[in-house]
Amino acid sequence: MGEQGQKMEDWLFTKGEPATIDGRIRIPLRGGDGKALDFSEAGIGVPLVSARVAAVFAELAPKDVQLIPVDVEAHAEQFYILVCTRLVKCIDDEASDEVRYWKPEDGRPEKMGRYRSVIGMRIDPVKVGDAKVFRPWGWDVVLVISEDIKQALERMGATGAKFKEVTGPSTISADERTRNRKIRELLETAATAREAAWRTLGSLDKEVIMPIAMSGSWPGQRQLWSVIRREAGRTLLVTHGLSDPFIERLEPSVGFGLELALEVDAAVKDISKGWPLMLLDRVADEVTEHEQVRESVKAGLFSMEVSGKGMPKSIVTEEGRLAVLLGVGSRTLPSHFSTPYGEVKLVTVKALLPSELAHLLEHGAEGQAELARRFAESGEEHLSRLRRKPVV
Repeated sequence: MGEQGQKMEDWLFTKGEPATIDGRIRIPLRGGDGKALDFSEAGIGVPLVSARVAAVFAELAPKDVQLIPVDVEAHAEQFYILVCTRLVKCIDDEASDEVRYWKPEDGRPEKMGRYRSVIGMRIDPVKVGDAKVFRPWGWDVVLVISEDIKQALERMGATGAKFKEVTGPSTISADERTRNRKIRELLETAATAREAAWRTLGSLDKEVIMPIAMSGSWPGQRQLWSVIRREAGRTLLVTHGLSDPFIERLEPSVGFGLELALEVDAAVKDISKGWPLMLLDRVADEVTEHEQVRESVKAGLFSMEVSGKGMPKSIVTEEGRLAVLLGVGSRTLPSHFSTPYGEVKLVTVKALLPSELAHLLEHGAEGQAELARRFAESGEEHLSRLRRKPVV
């Protein structure tokens, strides 16, 4: 932060141009064991270097860097923010393992034409010219240095510095690159179609950071979720990948042919830690792991029980289980939506109260139909609520 205690924005130091700062900067030491490294980001997202590392950059690349003195809490020695003042358009898209650009459908017009991700980055040395320290245009999260600076830092034993080669041949074969591109195209087409469908249901919340995990049981081998803000302060959670194409087949498909939807009567803020996502995740596990469950879900009403661990007590049985009814009809959600690869069934997930589960266990399929009918009569249909009266 600045001399007067104001917060300094990270992007001021990563634009590839000199930074204008008024007064002395003070940086609190965050995390670690309290030992300062010669090269680190120290929780501020920009390079923080010791005096001896700063001297190397000042000697070998004086035209490429700006060294801003800073005070680091609990450390008497001098440190500097290393500002790279050069931006070079040099990423070799073909030699890099994979590059992705921001597109109009991503809804971030200010990022259009820039890189959304760069994996296995390779640069074209011819385009670098005499630059010894620079940030690649369009992907300024990376700091690139010349070989002689790297060797100088290694000779002095600079702590905290890590290096990765960005010149030379790609780390993957042409066949692997072609396969990866095909996979990306298949998954992006499916995801774009789903997002278009989600936007018809409410406001797609792109600001929520949702947990993403790799899973071999999902068609695209990735677990994805989306959050849709609805009228009356409701929150709709949907799986965002059960209809991905099976990537090992490298051909268009709708995967399992369905997505799950769970709606609650609250504007859930911390989605990743709330019970709705936990419940949807457990139901999705059952759907992805068992073909019989998937086929039953696509056929019509289907009930199941999952673990009630960590769930609100009002919807958990004495045995620690939680029941759901899948496929309850809705007047506000479609039963299907279209993608370029085919129709996808949207399956609602309704959390049941313990007494409603007891009714199901006693009456079977007839009990399922009776519950669905009574939910419709109550006007709540597929909505999951913690505070409500049982319908049976």
